[in-house]
Amino acid sequence: MDHEDEAELKRALGIRSWRNLSKEKVVRFAAAIPDVGTEVRLKIIEQFPAFKDLAKGSVDAVRQAHQSTVDANETSQDHFHRASQQQRDALKTDLDRDDLSWEQRQVLHERYRENVQQEYRKDSESKKFLEAGLRTVAVGAGAALALGAAFVGVKVLGEAKDGSGDSPGS
Repeated sequence: MDHEDEAELKRALGIRSWRNLSKEKVVRFAAAIPDVGTEVRLKIIEQFPAFKDLAKGSVDAVRQAHQSTVDANETSQDHFHRASQQQRDALKTDLDRDDLSWEQRQVLHERYRENVQQEYRKDSESKKFLEAGLRTVAVGAGAALALGAAFVGVKVLGEAKDGSGDSPGS
Protein backbone atom coordinates (compact mmCIF):
# COMPACT_ATOMS: atom_id res chain seq x y z
CA MET A 1 0.00 0.00 0.00
CA ASP A 2 1.34 3.41 -0.93
CA HIS A 3 -0.71 5.26 1.68
CA GLU A 4 -0.55 3.63 5.09
CA ASP A 5 -2.82 6.07 6.85
CA GLU A 6 -5.21 8.92 6.37
CA ALA A 7 -2.69 11.65 7.26
CA GLU A 8 -0.26 10.39 4.64
CA LEU A 9 -2.98 10.43 1.97
CA LYS A 10 -3.99 13.98 2.93
CA ARG A 11 -0.35 15.08 2.69
CA ALA A 12 -0.06 13.45 -0.75
CA LEU A 13 -3.17 15.34 -1.89
CA GLY A 14 -1.93 18.60 -0.35
CA ILE A 15 -4.96 19.08 1.92
CA ARG A 16 -5.31 19.62 5.66
CA SER A 17 -8.72 17.99 6.03
CA TRP A 18 -11.24 16.22 3.82
CA ARG A 19 -13.26 19.42 3.70
CA ASN A 20 -10.39 20.89 1.65
CA LEU A 21 -10.78 18.24 -1.06
CA SER A 22 -11.50 20.42 -4.06
CA LYS A 23 -13.13 19.37 -7.29
CA GLU A 24 -9.69 19.47 -8.92
CA LYS A 25 -8.21 17.08 -6.36
CA VAL A 26 -11.07 14.57 -6.48
CA VAL A 27 -9.53 12.91 -9.53
CA ARG A 28 -6.17 12.53 -7.75
CA PHE A 29 -8.03 11.18 -4.74
CA ALA A 30 -9.90 8.65 -6.88
CA ALA A 31 -6.62 7.50 -8.41
CA ALA A 32 -5.16 7.01 -4.93
CA ILE A 33 -8.11 4.94 -3.60
CA PRO A 34 -6.72 1.57 -4.76
CA ASP A 35 -3.50 2.27 -2.83
CA VAL A 36 -5.33 2.82 0.44
CA GLY A 37 -6.17 0.07 2.92
CA THR A 38 -9.81 -0.81 3.57
CA GLU A 39 -9.77 0.51 7.13
CA VAL A 40 -8.35 3.84 6.01
CA ARG A 41 -10.91 4.04 3.18
CA LEU A 42 -13.74 3.46 5.64
CA LYS A 43 -12.43 6.15 7.98
CA ILE A 44 -12.25 8.57 5.06
CA ILE A 45 -15.78 7.76 3.92
CA GLU A 46 -17.13 8.32 7.43
CA GLN A 47 -15.58 11.80 7.39
CA PHE A 48 -16.72 12.58 3.89
CA PRO A 49 -20.50 12.19 3.79
CA ALA A 50 -20.84 15.06 1.33
CA PHE A 51 -19.11 13.12 -1.46
CA LYS A 52 -22.35 12.85 -3.40
CA ASP A 53 -22.77 16.62 -3.28
CA LEU A 54 -19.19 17.18 -4.42
CA ALA A 55 -19.54 14.68 -7.28
CA LYS A 56 -22.88 16.20 -8.31
CA GLY A 57 -21.39 19.68 -8.08
CA SER A 58 -18.48 18.62 -10.27
CA VAL A 59 -20.77 17.11 -12.88
CA ASP A 60 -23.06 20.15 -12.75
CA ALA A 61 -20.10 22.50 -13.20
CA VAL A 62 -18.89 20.54 -16.23
CA ARG A 63 -22.42 20.44 -17.63
CA GLN A 64 -22.89 24.19 -17.16
CA ALA A 65 -19.53 24.95 -18.77
CA HIS A 66 -20.42 22.67 -21.67
CA GLN A 67 -23.84 24.29 -22.08
CA SER A 68 -22.27 27.75 -22.04
CA THR A 69 -19.82 26.64 -24.73
CA VAL A 70 -22.61 25.10 -26.80
CA ASP A 71 -24.66 28.30 -26.52
CA ALA A 72 -21.69 30.46 -27.57
CA ASN A 73 -20.98 28.11 -30.48
CA GLU A 74 -24.62 28.26 -31.57
CA THR A 75 -24.56 32.07 -31.52
CA SER A 76 -21.35 32.10 -33.52
CA GLN A 77 -22.79 29.60 -36.01
CA ASP A 78 -25.94 31.69 -36.42
CA HIS A 79 -23.90 34.83 -37.15
CA PHE A 80 -21.71 32.99 -39.64
CA HIS A 81 -24.64 31.36 -41.44
CA ARG A 82 -26.53 34.66 -41.60
CA ALA A 83 -23.48 36.44 -43.06
CA SER A 84 -22.97 33.62 -45.56
CA GLN A 85 -26.60 33.81 -46.62
CA GLN A 86 -26.36 37.58 -47.03
CA GLN A 87 -23.31 37.12 -49.24
CA ARG A 88 -25.13 34.52 -51.36
CA ASP A 89 -28.13 36.85 -51.67
CA ALA A 90 -25.85 39.65 -52.87
CA LEU A 91 -24.15 37.30 -55.34
CA LYS A 92 -27.55 36.14 -56.63
CA THR A 93 -28.62 39.76 -57.11
CA ASP A 94 -25.44 40.38 -59.09
CA LEU A 95 -26.00 37.22 -61.15
CA ASP A 96 -29.51 38.42 -62.05
CA ARG A 97 -28.05 41.45 -63.84
CA ASP A 98 -28.30 41.36 -67.63
CA ASP A 99 -25.17 43.42 -68.32
CA LEU A 100 -22.61 40.84 -67.06
CA SER A 101 -20.15 39.14 -69.36
CA TRP A 102 -19.68 35.39 -69.31
CA GLU A 103 -16.36 35.83 -67.42
CA GLN A 104 -18.02 38.03 -64.79
CA ARG A 105 -20.74 35.43 -64.31
CA GLN A 106 -18.09 32.71 -63.92
CA VAL A 107 -16.36 34.76 -61.20
CA LEU A 108 -19.66 35.25 -59.35
CA HIS A 109 -20.50 31.54 -59.66
CA GLU A 110 -17.07 30.68 -58.27
CA ARG A 111 -17.58 33.03 -55.32
CA TYR A 112 -20.99 31.47 -54.72
CA ARG A 113 -19.45 27.98 -54.78
CA GLU A 114 -16.68 29.07 -52.38
CA ASN A 115 -19.30 30.51 -50.03
CA VAL A 116 -21.23 27.22 -49.97
CA GLN A 117 -18.02 25.23 -49.39
CA GLN A 118 -16.97 27.58 -46.61
CA GLU A 119 -20.33 27.15 -44.91
CA TYR A 120 -20.08 23.36 -45.25
CA ARG A 121 -16.61 23.39 -43.63
CA LYS A 122 -17.84 25.61 -40.82
CA ASP A 123 -20.77 23.27 -40.18
CA SER A 124 -18.46 20.22 -40.10
CA GLU A 125 -16.07 22.05 -37.77
CA SER A 126 -18.93 22.88 -35.43
CA LYS A 127 -20.15 19.28 -35.35
CA LYS A 128 -16.65 18.03 -34.47
CA PHE A 129 -16.39 20.67 -31.77
CA LEU A 130 -19.74 19.68 -30.26
CA GLU A 131 -18.83 15.99 -30.40
CA ALA A 132 -15.56 16.66 -28.54
CA GLY A 133 -17.44 18.68 -25.92
CA LEU A 134 -19.98 15.92 -25.45
CA ARG A 135 -17.17 13.40 -24.97
CA THR A 136 -15.66 15.65 -22.29
CA VAL A 137 -18.97 15.84 -20.43
CA ALA A 138 -19.44 12.08 -20.73
CA VAL A 139 -15.94 11.41 -19.38
CA GLY A 140 -16.52 13.80 -16.47
CA ALA A 141 -19.84 12.21 -15.60
CA GLY A 142 -18.33 8.75 -15.97
CA ALA A 143 -15.46 9.66 -13.66
CA ALA A 144 -17.89 10.96 -11.03
CA LEU A 145 -19.97 7.79 -11.32
CA ALA A 146 -16.88 5.59 -11.11
CA LEU A 147 -15.67 7.46 -8.07
CA GLY A 148 -19.11 7.15 -6.51
CA ALA A 149 -19.13 3.43 -7.26
CA ALA A 150 -15.68 3.12 -5.69
CA PHE A 151 -16.95 4.79 -2.52
CA VAL A 152 -20.08 2.67 -2.41
CA GLY A 153 -18.04 -0.47 -3.07
CA VAL A 154 -15.63 0.34 -0.27
CA LYS A 155 -18.52 1.09 2.08
CA VAL A 156 -20.29 -2.16 1.17
CA LEU A 157 -17.07 -4.13 1.63
CA GLY A 158 -16.54 -2.47 4.98
CA GLU A 159 -20.10 -3.23 6.09
CA ALA A 160 -19.74 -6.84 4.97
CA LYS A 161 -16.50 -7.09 6.92
CA ASP A 162 -18.18 -5.60 10.00
CA GLY A 163 -21.16 -7.95 9.61
CA SER A 164 -19.03 -11.08 9.31
CA GLY A 165 -17.72 -10.74 12.85
CA ASP A 166 -19.55 -9.91 16.04
CA SER A 167 -22.78 -8.01 15.64
CA PRO A 168 -22.87 -4.49 17.08
CA GLY A 169 -25.46 -5.50 19.67
CA SER A 170 -23.34 -8.34 21.14
